[in-house]
Amino acid sequence: MNPSEQIDDLIAKLTDWRGTTFARVRKIIHEADPEIEEEWKWRGTPVWSHSGLVCLANAWKDKVSLTFPEGASLPDPDKLFNAGLGGNKWRTIDIHKDDKIKDGPLKKLVRSAVSQNLEKAKKKTR
Repeated sequence: MNPSEQIDDLIAKLTDWRGTTFARVRKIIHEADPEIEEEWKWRGTPVWSHSGLVCLANAWKDKVSLTFPEGASLPDPDKLFNAGLGGNKWRTIDIHKDDKIKDGPLKKLVRSAVSQNLEKAKKKTR
């Protein structure tokens, strides 16, 4: 099974609100960057990459978490990050059952992470 099929399978197994939320987050990520690649890492974690890791997602009992490994260096004017704020690098958006997902701001965040990765890649090739 390829990574996209594994993510499809994960979403299908999440038969409650988490499956719907996970699918919506995935759709927003792809709308933000149609060139983003889906990966399956660390024994079962959906990951999205473009010139490096952009974000990863996990479904927990009471939330869906979307984590940005370079989140601390990303602009977050809409205050989407609500977890993992104490570290120097990673930032997370925890989405609970009745939370409203802000499509536009989330797309901006994904695009910022991609832009940051592309800039880093450009510097490496110089």
